[in-house]
Amino acid sequence: MRRNYLFTSESVSEGHPDKVSDQISDAIVDLMLSKDPEARVACETMTTTQLVVLSGEIRCKPMYDTTREDWAENGYWAPGAKEEIEQTARAVVRDIGYEQDGFHWERLRFENFLHGQSVHIAQGVDSNAESAKDEGAGDQGIMFGFACDETPDLMPATLDYSHKILQRLSDDRHSGEAAFLEPDAKSQVTLRFEDGKPAACTAVVVSTQHKPGYDTGEREAQLKNYVKSVVADILPHNLLSDETVYHINPTGSFEIGGPDGDAGLTGRKIIVDTYGGAAPHGGGAFSGKDPTKVDRSAAYIARYLAKNIVAAGLARKCTIQLSYAIGVSHPLSLYVDTHGTCAEGVTDPQLEDAIRSIDSLGGLTPRGIRTRLNLNRPIYRPTAAYGHFGRPANDGMFPWEATDLVEELKTALGR
Repeated sequence: MRRNYLFTSESVSEGHPDKVSDQISDAIVDLMLSKDPEARVACETMTTTQLVVLSGEIRCKPMYDTTREDWAENGYWAPGAKEEIEQTARAVVRDIGYEQDGFHWERLRFENFLHGQSVHIAQGVDSNAESAKDEGAGDQGIMFGFACDETPDLMPATLDYSHKILQRLSDDRHSGEAAFLEPDAKSQVTLRFEDGKPAACTAVVVSTQHKPGYDTGEREAQLKNYVKSVVADILPHNLLSDETVYHINPTGSFEIGGPDGDAGLTGRKIIVDTYGGAAPHGGGAFSGKDPTKVDRSAAYIARYLAKNIVAAGLARKCTIQLSYAIGVSHPLSLYVDTHGTCAEGVTDPQLEDAIRSIDSLGGLTPRGIRTRLNLNRPIYRPTAAYGHFGRPANDGMFPWEATDLVEELKTALGR
């Protein structure tokens, strides 16, 4: 491993057009799961100037049921279901704070092209009690999990700080403390690593949408000083110095933003959602998908496993890969790489064997993952901004961030 280098990660705010789309898609997932814990959802959202469009496939009998002939004239939608979906989408936009001429939660045009799930996909995914067939993976693919000891959250420091800068801007905007801010924003943090550990912050980039007039004179200075104060609160003081370079709204004015400034799509910020480029990515997005889709659930369990390995002191850095085939319940492969940071007496193959031996993980099948992490719940909209990982596992949210597997791992290793 390289020991001395510069590394950068970026984040985007809840008002970024792609994140608006992610949050709407996950709000639809939550709506469906609140009606039916076994709902199947694959919802894609496109946003642009005064327009939100949904497309994708669902199966949720309280909302959409092709066996109900009395609903057929309404496209097999339950009475009021399409209206509830529209209200859910508009509420997301309202909660983010978009009440602008180019994107307003109440005045935007809404179109819904969701339809029933393919029966050919369903036959490969659903369990079958008569044939003793377990639930299969919702698609093929590879999924990665990662953890490291760079921060208390066991996340890459560059991404952790990038997320938290924007989260603070959002909190202050909503509270009124920074009322001159608008919802769209991006951040980027560059750290210099020495001997593999963060040693200094060399650069911070923050571009934030703002109200008119905050691009010149005293108001521009007020905005920039505010951002610098947020950075100083978020980053450890020993990383900042007079040599840290700040680029705050480097292009000048940033009044036109969000979907009015740039179209948004679900699933376009997968590196922001995961590890900021510090770990591999299988390519599958999370938002808009119910937890039978291993793109989402297997990535969550992989993070859970990697985080618990690092939390247990078994390694300082850990990457895990899982792979699946559509319709097949058990993973095709499990790979652990601790990048040469294993604790004394522990090897990567031993960690793989330990994971396989833990019965409570359910063999890492889709149902086993959902059972261990209790994923069949409407918990997904909060994941769709500021990262799916490195968040507090409180009140049943972000269960893959819990470190309750530590003792089982140690026992499996005989430690």
